[in-house]
Amino acid sequence: MKNVFKILLVSFLFVACQQKIEPADIAKLNGYWEIEKVVFDKGEDKDYGMNESYDYFMIGADNTGTRQKVMPQLDGTFVTNDVHEDVKVRFKEGKAFLDYSTPYMKWSEELIALTDSELVLLNAEKKEYHYKKAGPINITDNGKKTK
Repeated sequence: MKNVFKILLVSFLFVACQQKIEPADIAKLNGYWEIEKVVFDKGEDKDYGMNESYDYFMIGADNTGTRQKVMPQLDGTFVTNDVHEDVKVRFKEGKAFLDYSTPYMKWSEELIALTDSELVLLNAEKKEYHYKKAGPINITDNGKKTK
């Protein structure tokens, strides 16, 4: 009986500590995100070192926008193409979801965590994608700030 109580207590703490994403938090999603790791459903991780591309999110006040792959350049600029995914933020049963669509398919990811520096998404295959906020790289111009 004591073990059951301990398990229930730990489960309650785990659920209670989970971040609740509020509509006001969605503005934090805007910007450049670099993937750090993927956690698979069996618990194993795949860590990423340096990435050649970032995900760029731009979500408006109406909770719609785009996600696009961009490649940072050494002068602080980004190279991209015209390929993007339309994104709509949806709230359901206390959870937040990102609904993506392209001319070819539609899918959703659950927004698990969102802060100024961290983003965690969970897809349908139960893979957690952990991102960190990224910015432009500038190793030219003697370190002058990039706009």
